[in-house]
Amino acid sequence: MANNDMMTWEEAVSWLKSQPDKARLVEACFYDDPILQSAERFYSTTEWHETQRILSGRGGRALDIGAGRGISSFALAKDGWQVTALEPDPSPEVGAGAVFRLAREANLPIDVVTDWGEKLPFDDASFDLVYCRAVLHHARDLNRLCAEAGRVLRSGGLMLAAREHVISNDKDLDVFLRGHPLHHLYGGEKAYRKSEYIFALTQAGLTLSHVLNPFQSDINLFPDTPLDLKRRWSKKLRLPWPAIIPDFALPLAGAVTRGPGRLYSFVARKD
Repeated sequence: MANNDMMTWEEAVSWLKSQPDKARLVEACFYDDPILQSAERFYSTTEWHETQRILSGRGGRALDIGAGRGISSFALAKDGWQVTALEPDPSPEVGAGAVFRLAREANLPIDVVTDWGEKLPFDDASFDLVYCRAVLHHARDLNRLCAEAGRVLRSGGLMLAAREHVISNDKDLDVFLRGHPLHHLYGGEKAYRKSEYIFALTQAGLTLSHVLNPFQSDINLFPDTPLDLKRRWSKKLRLPWPAIIPDFALPLAGAVTRGPGRLYSFVARKD
């Protein structure tokens, strides 16, 4: 598909939702409707439960960068955060329009701002949490976006960048993009080396507390669970039962896996 024939993000997602064989992927990405039901399902996932554990004991103002349809904004607001959803795409199905609709249907006070993460329209030290779900790898300028996130965080605040695609080299990027179900339609996907994410976050004045590899956290594993992973491994290794695989094997395996576009999550603090 030539560049001038590229779809918008909303058109690409609409195409995906129209494909009968992609129903499970649509549901896993929370593109399904009704939107409130989809957001409630996200709130009940093992991914969000692990996010809640990381955020336990915290509260205040949260900035959800790249909010998309608003499922993360919904979850944060439901947990008592004062949420601002930042989403540059105004579309009614996968952008700011969807966040407005979700907030109204859920009766939750979510402020919606249609702007880009690389130039945040907020004062310094405005937020206690900056949350990004599958956002940094879409950045037009990764270093700038992280610098802006660090700027608007208060001292002691937390940044959680969840489910970011990681590559090891340029060849990996080509493989990842060719295998992505929507990149050929809208051309907006990307992935970075783990070291590039870490550099951008630390240069933003943030201190990393966790770099969670693909098998180390339910945040990255979803829609799988650790038990799902153990079941697959035990079947492949012809082991008698999944429980024979110890829990510590998962992060060890995650540290050495090299699949193009593998998922990492980053937790960083503003000192």
